[in-house]
Amino acid sequence: MRKVLVFVLLVLFVSTFSFGVKIGLSVSTLNNPFFVDLANGAEDKANELGIELLVVDARDNPAKQLNDVEDLILQRVDMILVNPTDSDAIVSAIEEANDAKIPVITVDRSANGGKVLLHIASDNVAGGRMAGSFIAEQLGGKGKVIELVGVPGTSSARERGQGFNEEISKHPDIKVVARQTANYNRAEGLTVMENLLQAYPDVNAVFAHNDEMALGALEAIKAAGKLQDIIVVGFDATPDALASVEKGELSATIAQQPYTMGEMAVEKAYEYLSTGTIYFPVPLQLVTE
Repeated sequence: MRKVLVFVLLVLFVSTFSFGVKIGLSVSTLNNPFFVDLANGAEDKANELGIELLVVDARDNPAKQLNDVEDLILQRVDMILVNPTDSDAIVSAIEEANDAKIPVITVDRSANGGKVLLHIASDNVAGGRMAGSFIAEQLGGKGKVIELVGVPGTSSARERGQGFNEEISKHPDIKVVARQTANYNRAEGLTVMENLLQAYPDVNAVFAHNDEMALGALEAIKAAGKLQDIIVVGFDATPDALASVEKGELSATIAQQPYTMGEMAVEKAYEYLSTGTIYFPVPLQLVTE
């Protein structure tokens, strides 16, 4: 009887706490399937937990993101989740949240300042290394490579590029002949790649910091009749990229789990607000003879 009473009280506490809890999520852009998936994961988890989630779209504009976060602060949300458009520009917004005593969690991209409770992301450096290793193997350790860079100032672009170039530097006969930004955008990836193909017609591989740029570059490569000559590797494993890999066009993509990131961000925010702590279990391992 006592166990039943404790269980009922626990359910009542969680239900009472959930009611009225409000979390804000500022996404860098909802014009990218990766971040749409992230937002969907966050919304589904919020619905599961019975809490209110306010999602705002910065549209890749740091000034708009600052305004969005300020609006969330004025609405007195209990927690702010931020996927920064720019790791430097977001600092002032985070500091405003700090001053308002609202905890902040960054998602996918980190911030270069302000007090952040938690950062939830994939290991972008490791992913960049994985892409570099794959390209080096496919080229047999020799060739010319183009790197399409994401939005300048984002931690993801910096870290993916870092890992990729660390790996490529191990192969002295592979040269990165061009490194140019296409802002994580498919249309820009197409235009930039068209221009680079004019300058480097003998390029052997392309590494794009995300799938949108990779798919744009792929269109330029197909139009130039070079699909069989150039390896293209993306990053994110979006549905379009996976379909392209299956068709044998995109050579590879580095898989992330944006939906899970969104879920985890809301789950850990709720955990902190309800208990004052965040729990990350360390995996256990069975050791036998």
